[in-house]
Amino acid sequence: MKKKRKTSIIIQVTVLFLAGVIATGFLSYFTQYRNASGSVQAQTENRARMVASEVRMALNEYPAYEWLAKYWRDNAESLEIEYDVSYATGRKTKEKCLRLEAAHPGMDLRYLTEREIMMMPKEDRKCYAEIAYSWLINRINQIKRSQEIDYLFCVITDSSYKTQFFLFSAADANSKRGTNYEEVYTLGTTVTVNESQEEAMRHARMFNSHLAEAGNYVDYYAYLMDVGRETALIGLTFNVSALKKSITSSALSQIEFSALYQLFLFALCLMTVYLAVLKPLKAVQADIRLYKNTKDSNKAVTALQSIRAYNEIGTLSEDMISLIREIDDYIKRIENITIEKERITAELTLATKIQSDVLPNIFPAFPERNEFDIYALMDPAREVGGDFYDFFLIDDDHLCVIVADVSGKGIPAALFMMSAKIILDNNAMMGKSPAEIMRDTNTAVCAGNQEEMFITVWLGILEISTGKLTACNAGHEYPAMKKKGGRFEMLRDKHCFVVGGVPDAVYREYEIQMEPGDSLFLYSDGLPEAMDRDKQLFTTDRMIDALNAYPDVSPMVLLEKVSWAVSDFVKDSTQYDDLTMLCLAYAGPQNTITVDADLKNLAAVTDFVSGKLEAMDVPPKAVMQTDVVIDEIFSNIAKYAYGDKAGKASVTVREEEDGFQLIFEDHGVPFDPTQQKEPDLTLPAEEREIGGLGITMVRKMMDGLSYEYLDGKNILTVTKKCK
Repeated sequence: MKKKRKTSIIIQVTVLFLAGVIATGFLSYFTQYRNASGSVQAQTENRARMVASEVRMALNEYPAYEWLAKYWRDNAESLEIEYDVSYATGRKTKEKCLRLEAAHPGMDLRYLTEREIMMMPKEDRKCYAEIAYSWLINRINQIKRSQEIDYLFCVITDSSYKTQFFLFSAADANSKRGTNYEEVYTLGTTVTVNESQEEAMRHARMFNSHLAEAGNYVDYYAYLMDVGRETALIGLTFNVSALKKSITSSALSQIEFSALYQLFLFALCLMTVYLAVLKPLKAVQADIRLYKNTKDSNKAVTALQSIRAYNEIGTLSEDMISLIREIDDYIKRIENITIEKERITAELTLATKIQSDVLPNIFPAFPERNEFDIYALMDPAREVGGDFYDFFLIDDDHLCVIVADVSGKGIPAALFMMSAKIILDNNAMMGKSPAEIMRDTNTAVCAGNQEEMFITVWLGILEISTGKLTACNAGHEYPAMKKKGGRFEMLRDKHCFVVGGVPDAVYREYEIQMEPGDSLFLYSDGLPEAMDRDKQLFTTDRMIDALNAYPDVSPMVLLEKVSWAVSDFVKDSTQYDDLTMLCLAYAGPQNTITVDADLKNLAAVTDFVSGKLEAMDVPPKAVMQTDVVIDEIFSNIAKYAYGDKAGKASVTVREEEDGFQLIFEDHGVPFDPTQQKEPDLTLPAEEREIGGLGITMVRKMMDGLSYEYLDGKNILTVTKKCK
């Protein structure tokens, strides 16, 4: 795995501090800038409000200002205005004043009321409106220049706020007036406004004033008055770029000073941290690595004791010394525990193998017997378990079957199981009945049972020739039984007391008649009591369903299917109890033996046929002759029928009224031995043709010999009359 590159704490702290300084600087800058901008905006708004008030006062100096505003609005195109002149410099305005004063002696033109104006002739009213406008423009220009305002104007707009009608505009000296964009607008100039100006005028009308910032400019609108159904607004524009530049410069200067001050403090703090923390901490780190790489605790402890730090680092080095010593002690304990665990594991592995070897585990268990098929398996909850099964032939006609469950688990249960198994097997081999076996085993177990352990046992003895099963159930689970062509059902047999419970327990046996095709299923309580992650039991109902899902398979396949069903139910849950299963399928007495066509099976075939003939009371001489015939025919099948390939061979014994028949069958290459010519026995051996001697011997010992090839099989039948 690729190691990540590590960075020094000094570098990490420095980077973190610098990031903090930069972040603090940006935050301070924007905070100061925002506060300064807010202050500028507030000052600008107060200044704008003062200028608007001064403009309003300049207009209000004329008692007839409302009439004048409406007249200017309605007659803008017909008025002859002399812009940007004073009383002394405005020649035309001065002439107009003299003419009006002559026409209306005693009137003060600056303070004419609307009533006085309306008494004048129409031409004089127009002249007065022109004079008053020139005077007002002169005053507005003075306000603009004294207040250093970039733009000062008054506009009239309707309720849609889409256009501005310029009532008056202030101008600097030598400014050009006109209706173009860069000129100072004259009376009556009308322009279309953008959305932001529209919104600003609407707010000014609603709230009497409105201030809006647009880049380096600040726009201000203030409500003046209503002119008819329209609204007159005073407008001002300030250029604040220089002020903003000054604010920015001031904020940056303060940030630079603050940054230098923080860097100085950081250098002092960093030096202190390095000397008091990082340097001794690196020494502790080096000593820890020394211990990690060398596992030399003495050298590491000595190095740690040399660290002189009178703070938490010193405490850390002391704690590391204690930890190293504890680790040494812990490693020694772990080494001892590991050695002991390995010894126990080896012993448990050996115990598991011993227990596995004690139980029958080679299948098919009785390949030479076709009267029955048996299969069993055990899955202990721990390395060794207390469940066990057993089956063995007491004699040629009696099969003993045992399934038992010892109380408890693990090694104690396994030891008790071994003892109980030996006692049960010994009693069974003495030819006792199941009840007698249970009784004598119980007596022997109770005699030395100081741990008060007990065993549940199901034991049955099958008479192979008749199918009679004599059984005794000592507190064990009910078996399951399937009749030929039927389904598995629980066999609720009579229970007796467990073995090892009380010395004088009484045991009773019962009989079951098994017919060819019947099956018996035995198990321990670990099967129905298997639990899933939700603590739900597998139950005997699920067990019966699993058995009946595969009713016609062999015992081995059936037990594997049931085991898979249990595993699928419990999934990854912990196994709490041993699980044991055994299935016995009864086929009844069989007159046919099928084996691999191999010479090693010759003895099994011969023993099978001899046993059948003896049961038919065939004379010993005929039995001996038959053994010779089997040797000849089966050997030929084993050697030549399948060549280098494997195959099966079957021998059937059929009883006749006056003797018996032997039928040999194989699926090898077609071959009719009856077509072999008999050798000329009168010739010397070296002159006779090879072959034919064996079949001649068979003809002489037997009373009949026939061959046919049917359904891909060689079928050779020999007949012997012995009655």
